[in-house]
Amino acid sequence: MRAWIDGQLLDDPKAPAVSITDHGLVVGDGVFETLKVIDDQPFALARHLDRLERSAAGLGLAAPDRALVTKGIEAVLGAGPTAYGRLRITVTGGPAPFGSGRAEVAPTIVVGIEDTDPNPAETKIVSVPWRRNEHGATTGLKTTSYAENVIALAEAHKQGATEAIFANTVGDLCEGTGSNIFYVLDGVLKTPTLSSGPLAGITRALVLEWFGAEETDEPLADVEEYATEVFLTSSLRDVQAVTQWGTRTLPHGPVTRAAQEAWRTNEASLLGL
Repeated sequence: MRAWIDGQLLDDPKAPAVSITDHGLVVGDGVFETLKVIDDQPFALARHLDRLERSAAGLGLAAPDRALVTKGIEAVLGAGPTAYGRLRITVTGGPAPFGSGRAEVAPTIVVGIEDTDPNPAETKIVSVPWRRNEHGATTGLKTTSYAENVIALAEAHKQGATEAIFANTVGDLCEGTGSNIFYVLDGVLKTPTLSSGPLAGITRALVLEWFGAEETDEPLADVEEYATEVFLTSSLRDVQAVTQWGTRTLPHGPVTRAAQEAWRTNEASLLGL
């Protein structure tokens, strides 16, 4: 792991480096992006930085200095080789008094990278009883307030799955804890609309661009029972087939394989700084 904070590459990335009054630590007042790195090249970096700025604006934070963020990315990439890794950019409200109120200070900017392994081509998911609020103040923003996701993912792991799937407040299929979901129903590839509450995933957008799908809303219960193929998308999963949803077995079918092939064909075009 290598880490850079506010202009400085850390000698020890696990040593204390953030103030105990940092608003991101105290109340989760921050935004972040996670993207993969292949052979030292970040994937879809410009798109991730665009979304980082949108999330910051939605949270009421000043736009992070894009040149400074890029300098941090270059620093951690230059500190050692990365065959395949996870790059994370975090921007918080900076130091503030304990409590919800912000201080008029510069944001804290953190860039870190760690080696990891590519995800398998197939996975298992489960539905969880908690609901996404499609009308919430942070809906559609990639914030550091991830407690709901931590709880849901822990439940999925207890059931031998790698992802938990949420419905929204009206019971429609929404998203996973860190992924978007696509499914085949009545022979048509579909994915939930953004108005139903999911994060506007970078990988989701690219699948829509490179392969296509209908954006529509369906009850989670109906999709879980009747979908004939399902796959997840995220920055580290890419296009990942779901072969088990709860107790139901699903095929790694032709639509999913075609979407994975479209991904492989186009992926290299978005590698690089």
